[in-house]
Formats: sequence, C-alpha cells, structure tokens
Amino acid sequence: MNKTGPSASPLTLRSWLKRLADSDRLVVAKPGLALKHEVASLAKRMDANKAVLFPQPGGHAIPIVSGFMSRREWIAEAMGVDNSELLQAYRKAAENPLPWKEVPAGSAPCQTVVHRDVDMRTLLPIPVHSEHDSGPYITAGLIISRNPDTGEQNVSIIRIQVNSKDRMAVLMLPRHTWTFYQASAKKGVPLPVAIVIGVDPLTLLASQAIVPLNHDELEIAGALHGAPLPVTKCLTSELRVPADAEIVIEGRVLLDERELEGPFGEFPKYYSSAEQREVVQVDVVTHRENPIYHTIVPAEMEHLLLGAIPREATLLAHLQRSFPGVRDVHLSVGGTCRYHLFVKLRKTREGEPKNVIMGAFAGHYDVKHVVVVDEDVDVHDPSQVEWAIATRFQADRDLVVVSGAQGSILDPSTTVAFGGAEIPPEMQGISAKMGMDATKPVSYQGYVFTKVKVPGEDEDPAPLLQADASAALRGLFQE
Repeated sequence: MNKTGPSASPLTLRSWLKRLADSDRLVVAKPGLALKHEVASLAKRMDANKAVLFPQPGGHAIPIVSGFMSRREWIAEAMGVDNSELLQAYRKAAENPLPWKEVPAGSAPCQTVVHRDVDMRTLLPIPVHSEHDSGPYITAGLIISRNPDTGEQNVSIIRIQVNSKDRMAVLMLPRHTWTFYQASAKKGVPLPVAIVIGVDPLTLLASQAIVPLNHDELEIAGALHGAPLPVTKCLTSELRVPADAEIVIEGRVLLDERELEGPFGEFPKYYSSAEQREVVQVDVVTHRENPIYHTIVPAEMEHLLLGAIPREATLLAHLQRSFPGVRDVHLSVGGTCRYHLFVKLRKTREGEPKNVIMGAFAGHYDVKHVVVVDEDVDVHDPSQVEWAIATRFQADRDLVVVSGAQGSILDPSTTVAFGGAEIPPEMQGISAKMGMDATKPVSYQGYVFTKVKVPGEDEDPAPLLQADASAALRGLFQE
C-alpha cells in the first residue's frame, strides 16, 4: 500500500528516518544526553513537530530515536494515502491480511548479533521517562506471543519495566496476550514471548489493530506494505518476528513469579500505581549490526496516535455496518485518543444519533464520552464540536447516560472514589458513559439552524490583494 510504483522499495525504519531527515522532519540531539529524563524531555518538546535521533545516549553506543510517528499526516504518508483516506486504508488492510514469508533463522538482519549472557541494564539504552516512573521502561516494544492451543500469534505493545540483569515486569491487561498466558499456565509451562524494538512505521501501526483473537497482526503489516512481511523464527521458540527489526528480546513469562511494577506515567497523563506484575525471564537478545533503539514518550502524540488510528478505523467500520449515515469518527487528543469519540452523521431521522451513541459504546469499552454532530461539523476540530454542543444540544432531551459499564482501568476516575478511597479491585474499571446528541433537527423553520457563511470565504484571497501594498500603506499612515 505504501509503494508508489512496482519498483518501489519496501518501507523500512531506516528508509523512513531518511525520508524524515531529507524533509527537515528529523533532528539530531547533542551526543550523550542522559537516559534518565533528558532524552524523554527533549523528545517531548519536539513531539508532533520533528522526530529526534539521540547519539550516544547516556554514553551508550546504540542511538535512540523517538517521535517518527507523531503526526497523523506522517502516518498517512507512510501508508501512501491522503490523510482523508487514512481510516479506510487501514480498515482495508485489517480486513485483508497477507500471510508473512519466512526468512531462515540466523540469516535475518535482526539476528546478526546474538547475546546469550544478557544484562538488560547495560545492553540497551533504556530511558527513564517521567518524573515518578519507578525505573527504566521499554515503551515501544512489540510483544509477540503465540496461542499454545492453535499456534496463532498476537502482537501488541505492553509496557515493560527493566528490574534487574535478566528479568522484567510487564503489565498484561485482560486481552490477547493475557489469554495466551492463561492458556499456557493451564499447561504448566511459561509463555514464550519476543519483544521487538525498532520496526518500520507500518508494522508498528499494525501491532495496534483491533482484531479478534488468533489474528496475527504481522499479516496486517504485510497488507499495509502491499507485500508479505519477511519474518524469521526466534532462536529459542517457535515465535516469528519481523526479520528487519532492529532488536529482538527473547524470553518467557514465568508462571508463579511476580515483581513490583510502577508507578508509570500512562496515556491518560496520570501515573498508574505500583502493583505486583508478571515477570519476563530474558533468555537471549539479538539485533542488527549497529541497531537503533526506539522509545515512545508516554502520553505524547506518537503514543496517542498509534492507539487512535486503529481504534478509529475499527469504530468507523463498526458504526457504518448499522448506520450507513456515519461519515467520519475522531478520537480527540483532549480525550487521550481513547475516551472521547466524535461522530459525524448524515442524520435522516430523529432518535438516530442516540442509537449511534449506544453503538459507539459497544464498539470499544475504552469509549467513555460520545458526541454526535452533523455533516457540517469537522470532527477533527474540537472548537467546531464544542460549537455544535453549545448551539444544538439540550441536556434534558439530548443526553444519554449509562451507569456501571466496563471502562478503562487506566482511567483514574474508575479506580479511586470521590473522597480519595480506593475502589475494590473487582470494581475497578467500572465507568459511567455519556453521549451527547449535538445534531440539529431534521426539519426546522427559516434560517434558525443555518450556519453563517460569507460567499467567497473559502476562495484564495491572493487575487484580491495588492502585490505590493507598501505605497498604499505609507499614504494611509502619513500624519
């Protein structure tokens, strides 16, 4: 999909970084910035503006890169589509995966260098990001696991805290990796995992696809590339990983071991609490010659957009199956690209927006607040959505509230009650949902809901302006 012609080369991390550098969208930091806070602080300041390459971070030989997927326009460019086609293109790839092609183990670029005596504290340049983070975290690692019953793979991004020489604590939410871990535990064996760091933008984006269990996101990556993704077998397990990745950590999630993980600054821009979490035992690390380490600054645009776009594509497809009048959706930045959904609807009947609201709640449990607007409102512009709420919404007739629904456990309002008391673990993540019908009536009298518009306001102003206005201005301002 990202190719511009039959002879175009596949997109890789390095070719993408070169493209950003050639177009003044990649800057290079001074060598030797500290791994604790300094790398993350500069990456955050440049986020959504330019990607940053960090040579010799903390004196380490391996450079760090951050922010290379921090604008929606860049992601569309990597996919080879216009920004307006982004969700449709992603949806098409997710619905038409391409089986990967295998590269013999040991010959893939990601296995050029092999480390069997591993000390994770010194082998890789792993930053400490936020002020109260409990230690260094791998934040851009694709964790690949395999269903022990079917052999199907899953790919996701899970936060990983490096605790010691060869042990790391992981947060596994109750999703696919956790399901595989539970199945493996029933067999009495640890779950093999591979943590892949430094992949091309399309493989990174594919890892966040919202698909049913037993759908390998590496096949969606192939569909985004327009060709099967080259993969290779891990050295210590049956897992297949992207052959062109920069770094691969092979290990196992242990059965009865737990270690303290957190606090950690997460996407809602708050810290998650310290808890006893599952442990990855690292067995081997492989990497390319002169690898590049990728870190994502939590809660900034690279983090938020990687979660938003796959969710938007899924929600759009979900809603359009029942409501063909749905034209567009947007997970707003102010809602952490997870919790606030804006829906553009060609409304044909009264009551339809409330059905859309309920459909959106069913589309993903993270969705907390939904606003439905008309076609004349740009859902990507929060000020237009707010205008629609201000002028087309009445709380006593247009508000939908659902109590006691499943929400996000990372939303702190679902874990701490009013007054500061912690909610019992079995009740955490229970959330109220709110929907707002900010659409105008299907029929109305006169111009009451007609949007004010000046004829010609959208045209290019250049033909109406003087090429050199200096003489006219001098005359105007003479005393």
